Amino acid sequence: MMNKGIPRPNIVFFNSIINSLCIEGKVVDAHHIFNWVTHLGERPDVITFNSLIDGYCLVGKMDEAIRVVDAMVSADVEPDVVNYNTLVDGYCRNGRIDDALDLFREMPHKRITANTVTYDIIMNGLFHTGRTDASKKIFHDMIENGITVNISTYNIILGGLCINNYTGEAIKLFQKLGAMNVKFDIRTFNIMINAMYKVRRREEANDLFAAISTSGLAPNSYTYSIVIKNLLKEGSVEEAGNIFLSMEKSGCPPNSRLLNDIIRILLERGEIVKAGDYLCKVDGKNISLEASTTSLLLSLFSTNGKYREDMKLLPAKFQFLDGSG
Repeated sequence: MMNKGIPRPNIVFFNSIINSLCIEGKVVDAHHIFNWVTHLGERPDVITFNSLIDGYCLVGKMDEAIRVVDAMVSADVEPDVVNYNTLVDGYCRNGRIDDALDLFREMPHKRITANTVTYDIIMNGLFHTGRTDASKKIFHDMIENGITVNISTYNIILGGLCINNYTGEAIKLFQKLGAMNVKFDIRTFNIMINAMYKVRRREEANDLFAAISTSGLAPNSYTYSIVIKNLLKEGSVEEAGNIFLSMEKSGCPPNSRLLNDIIRILLERGEIVKAGDYLCKVDGKNISLEASTTSLLLSLFSTNGKYREDMKLLPAKFQFLDGSG
């Protein structure tokens, strides 16, 4: 562009290029552009630096990400809470939760005030490393420090408690939030429906599923997936089938992953005819068999398979699974 006499783009244009490269994982190329831009005399701003920080975090190069922050300071660009949130998140995503905590605790000394996003990132990271008590302490600190707690925060707490087998505590918190008239989103419902099924409170799970529409929300594909798979595991095949039909009619078509999950659950339960009904929906394009589904079919319907004699109940195109061909 410059060779053709076109006016040189400004830093906003270069930020767009650098950010796009970083998102694609081409952070080294992005850094080359960054160096070239500074050589041209353009002054990088906080957005430029944050794109590079995020780029290095995405590829797991946390030391390089920290060096970018050092370069910011050298360039008289003051790091802000967004930069630190990016770093904290990078440490969490790369399994370095203690480094994330150290950086989180360092923020006040750098005159950086942690916000809701910062706390959410740290709590989520702690929950996913099984450090439930530490995450709950951070949550209490968040409240004491007057940091805004939104539904995203509550979802992290509820989900974290559930994945670490504190389901009863999650249910109590959910009920407390309901009494406080906290406005739930679909993720809240998904977390709690799954939690209710986990502790065999099926009626309450069904009630929550029904409450989604009365709350002005609509089930998404994950909601349907939770309900259908749990019903199938409980042996409620017909009820799961009705939910599946509702899913198709709702404009929320099942994806390949869900269909494969359904087929495997039915096969493992010996529901061959029903499994065959869902196999009919496999078209090889948008929905195809996963390797684990194919492997299960082969093991069940091969010559020595458990359901060898039932192979004729499968759709015709799947009746080649006799292991002889």
